[in-house]
Amino acid sequence: MMRLLALVSFLTVCLAAPSPRASHHVVHETRAADPIDWQIVRRLEHDKVLPMRFGLKQENLHRIEEMLLAVSHPQSPTYGQHWTPSTVVETFAPSDDTIAAVANWLTDAGITRERLRLSISKGWIDLNATVGEIEDLLKTEYHVYSHEETGDEQIGCVSYSVPAHVQPHVDLIKPTVHFRHRPVSNRFNKRGMNLGAPSRTRGPKLSNKKIEEQPSLANCDKMITLDCLRALYSVDYTPVATDKNSYGIVEFTPQAFLREDLNLFFRNFSPSLVGVTPKTVLIDGGIFDFNGESDLDLEYAMGLTNPQPITLLQTGDIVEGAGFDNWLDAVDGSFCTFEGGDDPAQDGIYPDPLPGGFKGAESCGIIAPPNVVSVSYGQDEASITAASAMRQCQEYAKLGLMGTSVFYSSGDDGVAGNGGVCLNPQLKPVKNGHVFSPSFPVTCPFVTAVGATQVNPGSTVNDPEGACEQVIFSGGGFSNIFPMPSYQAGAVTNFLTVHPPPFRRGVFNDSGKARAYPDLSANGANYVIGEHELLKIKTFVTFDVLGIDGEFELVFGTSCSSPVVGSLITLVNDARIAMGKGPVGFINPAIYSEQFQDAFNDITMGGNQGCGTPGFESTVGWDPVTGMCPVTHLKIF
Repeated sequence: MMRLLALVSFLTVCLAAPSPRASHHVVHETRAADPIDWQIVRRLEHDKVLPMRFGLKQENLHRIEEMLLAVSHPQSPTYGQHWTPSTVVETFAPSDDTIAAVANWLTDAGITRERLRLSISKGWIDLNATVGEIEDLLKTEYHVYSHEETGDEQIGCVSYSVPAHVQPHVDLIKPTVHFRHRPVSNRFNKRGMNLGAPSRTRGPKLSNKKIEEQPSLANCDKMITLDCLRALYSVDYTPVATDKNSYGIVEFTPQAFLREDLNLFFRNFSPSLVGVTPKTVLIDGGIFDFNGESDLDLEYAMGLTNPQPITLLQTGDIVEGAGFDNWLDAVDGSFCTFEGGDDPAQDGIYPDPLPGGFKGAESCGIIAPPNVVSVSYGQDEASITAASAMRQCQEYAKLGLMGTSVFYSSGDDGVAGNGGVCLNPQLKPVKNGHVFSPSFPVTCPFVTAVGATQVNPGSTVNDPEGACEQVIFSGGGFSNIFPMPSYQAGAVTNFLTVHPPPFRRGVFNDSGKARAYPDLSANGANYVIGEHELLKIKTFVTFDVLGIDGEFELVFGTSCSSPVVGSLITLVNDARIAMGKGPVGFINPAIYSEQFQDAFNDITMGGNQGCGTPGFESTVGWDPVTGMCPVTHLKIF
């Protein structure tokens, strides 16, 4: 019925609006970065049908930060008064003029109105069209690209154009310039082959050190366990409102967990959880029980919040995988179109026609957003267009308006991009680049970016931590897309003024107006887990974890840190809910505010080297290595 009403409304709006005189075309988007190791092999066949999605400009986005601060800043009189999903849809739905302008452009080009579909949120127009139709419509050419090493193929164009009178009404169009830089056929050799999300090559990373002594509070500088984290962050709270609280962990297929792995860990470090597994929500054909790569997130999230049930958002089928937009679809139906708001170059498109693919409908709004979500994946900001990054970022703001805290790990390559790749002066990823490469989605100002710290060698849990400089370096820096949000302006400006980084101009975005990250941090070194020998047989890279053979190994990464911070906030939410209050939601305005400064243990040791430099250095107050530093749970309470 909702689809029918949306279609009727769509047709009414379009029929009532006259089509303006055609105007000249202007370039709307250009590919963010030229693909390395990919070659054009041919033009895409003109009769091939593409699932096109036209993202419409939404209303009131110029006020989205103001609206989010109104429910997120502790000094706001409406703090904690989170919105309903229907209010979010109504507030940001595109205007009738915008819908009509885009629809009339398409019909004037010869596309019948019956072929157009409008999403329930009115944010997307969906159209299946041939390559020939789209090339003529967007004044572009689609080519097939082949990866030099794997032979994997994908499609795309370098740029596309829209009529000048239509441009103000369009955010972005997919699939077009958005390019997956990593080959899919290597999916089982390396974490995270889709551009849209699953880049976890940065963590967790396996140490070559073997555990030869019993873990205890006396040796947390060598081995981090649940007890070490409780001691470091003053955690002494048992949840009591678990039936009203929720904590989600996002994982992307083929990353999964094994029950045997969880039980091995819990038998040693949290016996009451032996036999307990997360509540699993399968998104777009998600599967699990395939390997143990997701064990780390679940072992520590479940252990720290016990007995809070953990929701596993297992995303993507084994054939196509998934991207960030897929899990957003599942928790926020307004982000979907009728056949998904996703990009075939970045996200899984469902139903999946490939052999063995998920044949069901796309998972659109299938669960309510959890109060807290932790995601230990990311991509280089340089690999995504500004329009696509901003559109996704707006969806995180909407989740914050509804009361959800979203945490992303900041990356493990310091100031460099994935795999240590840096940028050239034109901000394009190149081999031997020297310009810092920020990550995404952590540069979105509406998520909480989590960096990594360590118990320094020879120190105890009672001593100050340092920035992680073992095996990995905490990701941090300044966005080349997003402006600085008002909530962090004071802290970041203080850093740039009092502790100016000693780099020549152009090495990073030193305008003083850019979104800076991370926001805070938590321990990310020497986590105790089990080693899974079967992963080596499947040729996964050795630092990509986990297993069941009875031996324990050590892993490092901001992948460790994000679920820990998510766990601490989940405990805070439990306490609030038990008192009749709601979840904290988007926490960034609070953690940067004066009244919360005593809640942090300041980190003043260590840096995040990369791109042939020492990177940034930790210092008093906020810095682009550890952010506002680790949070002390007791002080939050």
